[in-house]
Amino acid sequence: MSIFRFKQFAISQDRCAMKVGTDGVLLGAWAAGGTRILDVGTGTGLVALMMAQRFPEARVTAIDVDEGAVEQARENVAASPFADRVEVVWSDVQSFVGQTFDAIVCNPPYFANSLKCPDSRRTLARHSDSLTAADLAAAADRLLCSDGMLSVVLPTDVMAAFEAAVADKGFAVVRQCLVKTSNRRPAKRCLLTFCRSRATAETSVECLADGAGRSEWYSELTRDFYLW
Repeated sequence: MSIFRFKQFAISQDRCAMKVGTDGVLLGAWAAGGTRILDVGTGTGLVALMMAQRFPEARVTAIDVDEGAVEQARENVAASPFADRVEVVWSDVQSFVGQTFDAIVCNPPYFANSLKCPDSRRTLARHSDSLTAADLAAAADRLLCSDGMLSVVLPTDVMAAFEAAVADKGFAVVRQCLVKTSNRRPAKRCLLTFCRSRATAETSVECLADGAGRSEWYSELTRDFYLW
């Protein structure tokens, strides 16, 4: 599908290595926000636009290292109702210089030890060679305000390693949601929010689907976005 339509915007994705997927929708619908938000590795611009929709007072900066993705994200933003509040910048987060942010959101590359895809742009988007957990933790330390929050979506099998990397910069989990595809299966994804606070983490386990289709939780989480 070259165009994915949501209630308030549409995502063209024919020139992006990574397409609209459940991980991005989960993150965009769940992540902590604020008035200044940074989307790291924006791809199509999906998460940036979801955050702009959820937080009407926010100004969102979206960055990506893939020039083609940046061009397409800019087009998606320009065609949306949020064009005056979302800026797309061609940059990696390691060298990005800007204001401090209330929130950073990232659907990070996480296939650190898996076989590389022959498509170099897809490899860039999916593998951690270009953005390690330590890189993202260092960026969060540098770019977040004192009470700012970092939200990510990850496979559960890399969750512990990611938590350790951000803990080295003083961040701890304050909110965690383990996501199952169905009640009979173990959780394969986790949504995590980190900040410098040492508050007890708010934890939950949710499911994407039930016997009738989308679960009540997922339907409610995404009701302002999905058309159906």
